[in-house]
Amino acid sequence: MPLFLLSFVHFGFQSADPLVLAERIRNRIENRAFSAYADPIFSVVVLPRFYQNRHYQPAWVDANGPRPLLQDLLSALDALYQEGLRPEDYHRDTLEELLQIWSNQGRFSGDKTGLLVDMDLLASDGFLMAGAHLLAGRIDPETIENEWNANRRDADLAEILEQALVSANLSESLQNLLPAYEGYNRLKTALSRLQSLPDPGPWVELQDPAALKPGQSNPNVLILRKRLALDGFDQDMDSSVYDETLLAAVKQFQLRHGLDPDGVIGKETRNALNISRQDRIRQLKANMERWRWLPQDLGKRYILVNIAGFDLELVVEGEQRLTSPVIVGRDYRQTPVFSGVMTYLVLNPRWNVPPKLAVEDKLPILKKDPQSLKKLGFKAYKGWGADSVEVDLVEIDWKAYSGRNFPYRLEQLPGDQNALGQIKFMFPNPYNVYLHDTPTRELFQKTERAFSSGCIRVGKPIELAIQLLDGDPAWSRASLEQVFAGGKERTVNLASPINVHLLYWTVWVDSEGELQWRKDIYGRDKRLIDALDAYAPSGAP
Repeated sequence: MPLFLLSFVHFGFQSADPLVLAERIRNRIENRAFSAYADPIFSVVVLPRFYQNRHYQPAWVDANGPRPLLQDLLSALDALYQEGLRPEDYHRDTLEELLQIWSNQGRFSGDKTGLLVDMDLLASDGFLMAGAHLLAGRIDPETIENEWNANRRDADLAEILEQALVSANLSESLQNLLPAYEGYNRLKTALSRLQSLPDPGPWVELQDPAALKPGQSNPNVLILRKRLALDGFDQDMDSSVYDETLLAAVKQFQLRHGLDPDGVIGKETRNALNISRQDRIRQLKANMERWRWLPQDLGKRYILVNIAGFDLELVVEGEQRLTSPVIVGRDYRQTPVFSGVMTYLVLNPRWNVPPKLAVEDKLPILKKDPQSLKKLGFKAYKGWGADSVEVDLVEIDWKAYSGRNFPYRLEQLPGDQNALGQIKFMFPNPYNVYLHDTPTRELFQKTERAFSSGCIRVGKPIELAIQLLDGDPAWSRASLEQVFAGGKERTVNLASPINVHLLYWTVWVDSEGELQWRKDIYGRDKRLIDALDAYAPSGAP
């Protein structure tokens, strides 16, 4: 324990009156004087309730000065660094300064009771803010992510603080608020490793725009070797030849970054190589923040789609039952982040073309060649209600219409060319987003798969359907194929609805313990990293 904590009652200090301490705390709160020692108090909702519940008695100090528990709080705040948070955002440095002033109180001529009140309010606010950020994130996602709508966690932080004080176990109380997900813990371990590595010195980028290929001799090879060595690949640091050992390392690097493992240092690979370690740490912290935005429990059975990773996994009782590549929305038609509950499937689905897509995508084709869409099974209807009337696609003067006066509803019949393929997986939501099959299977061969209009195309739709219908004796692969062959639309309700989570991670640790990095296809990392870097606490838990 620091020496200054052992000297609280020295220097001839007279004990503060406990009643005066409580009254001073009450006055601060009732007058909404939400600052202490020039630091603003941020938890302006929970902190008053916390003190009201304890009749404004101080929590961290008593009549004789600071309690030892305050030093425990400093240690708990220091540990926030391991979570990608900044201890100084929670009054950690100010509290230490106040403790130093207190330890030298013989030379302090100010208001000593006020000093104790400042300590108490800042300590409580620091704990409450740290708890709020561990529980639900430092940044409110709705302020920077219009398309992030997953449910966040909640808890009674005033009660948690009170219990932490009673048990005198502050660190454990804060740790209990962390996301209980293996994915978060893996990122935390990776962050600790990256932050503990020696400073790599000035970051030298690969500048040559020409592709670097195996067998070549080039000064950039030395930079490439140094860069890969920082990622743990053993390299001959003196060779400027792109040899087989270097090729193997480059391919592994490309795989870890979701790139085509061709061994060629082209634009995408060069861009990934040029991202500095500090920027990677920021990216990793941003993805840890996204974990804190999630609900406490994803469910015993759930489907998780990582939009930035272009993949889907089905998890049952903690066991991964299925993985599948997926195709997600283009940059200008981004797939939103949200959670829902899948309740039914549609076999041989019709596609009711959303009005926006009808005008933006289909109308230009109809103006040129309406017959081409008719051959693909498209129909047009005048009006939107049950009494809408079908109109022959070929007979309409499409050139007379635009987005301002488009009166038709477009529908594509079930069939081999239907945009939804043979199955769509429905989890009702305000975005009209769902999972579905697709006839354009060749796009799954791409490493970056942002080609849809917002919905998620599934690479293994039949396998997913079989898993979801598992246990229902009426359904098997054979019975599904029989329905497909019949060509008629059929709705199948799931006996056990399943949670669906559409999320966005550009960094994760895979089952082999390898860090996986992905391109920020929607620019969401940049917005979040900028917000985290510029963060100043505000508002209230």
